Amino acid sequence: MLQDEEMDELGFSTAPAFGREEAELGSDGQMHEHFRTVVDKGHSMVRIDKYLVNCMSQISRNRIQLAADAGSILVNGKAVKSNYKVKPFDEISIVLAYPPTEFHIEPQDIPLNIVYEDDDLMVVNKNPGMVVHPGFGNWEGTLLNAIAWHLKDDPKFDINDPRLGLVHRIDKDTSGLLVVAKNEHAKSHLGKQFFNKTTSRLYNALVWGVISEDGGTVDGDIGRDPRDRMLFAVFPNGENPNAKHAVTHYRVMERFAHVTLVECKLETGRTHQIRVHMKHIGHTLFNDERYGGNIVLRGERTAKYKQFITNCLEICPRQALHAKTLGFEHPRTGEYMNFNSELPADMQALIDKWRVYTASKETNNS
Repeated sequence: MLQDEEMDELGFSTAPAFGREEAELGSDGQMHEHFRTVVDKGHSMVRIDKYLVNCMSQISRNRIQLAADAGSILVNGKAVKSNYKVKPFDEISIVLAYPPTEFHIEPQDIPLNIVYEDDDLMVVNKNPGMVVHPGFGNWEGTLLNAIAWHLKDDPKFDINDPRLGLVHRIDKDTSGLLVVAKNEHAKSHLGKQFFNKTTSRLYNALVWGVISEDGGTVDGDIGRDPRDRMLFAVFPNGENPNAKHAVTHYRVMERFAHVTLVECKLETGRTHQIRVHMKHIGHTLFNDERYGGNIVLRGERTAKYKQFITNCLEICPRQALHAKTLGFEHPRTGEYMNFNSELPADMQALIDKWRVYTASKETNNS
């Protein structure tokens, strides 16, 4: 079976690993498409296994090569081997002997912090630690389960209809604002705004290190780290054909002894964008375990300081990142709406602790 970290947008929860059985017909006498994509215009010619590794999250290159060996990877309707080099406009699909597993999102009575709601949409302030969408290892207790319960008596809303629901996502351990579309028109209208970058989103983050300048911009393509596919990394613009252009603007809100509170404005919306961009400029998010922010990166070597950091990590046991504001045009009225949320208790407590520590250091040094 596929490992936990190798589940992806193929969309099945349990399935045999890619291998010899994929080329055999299923019980219904046909193959079933699990994934399809079209190569972009101007894309460089690269091996199809490398191409699919970069455009499909969480599937290893070895499994893709096994699928190719089994005749499960088709280009323009014909099976290809893993060394096939993709060309612009190639239609690539993965077919397996069984249909994709459909997962039905069930309503669950989970508290929601609803900031705003009308007939077209709702804005939710997500708590840290809550998974947004059901997936492998997190089939219940997600934000979508909670939304399904809240709207269970609305005959026009079906949480399992892809034309409705979440317009964008944030990471499990990131807190903050999300917009939910309650009808097809709202989903389409809001989706276009995110695509055209006309929405406004500001994040607050506590990062390692004291940033000397008052603000700046990180402009660097984001793609999967070739050394660890669970991570993303920054590549010089144009160097990696599979990386996506990303721009983050930041400004300093408050400086502490060895960390800085920053406000980040997204010009694009890539996976882990703020986390990757801030690490790239040497300011990893505080307690971002995946990107190495859960150890002492700045400061003293004393046992007392190490204990202080341990206490900070316990106070806010996640990356210190909050989606604080969200602005968009209402899909029906055309009114531009702006929403603001308070920092969650764990992140506020962390900042307060750093304020006290910094004040005591300044007092001792005066």
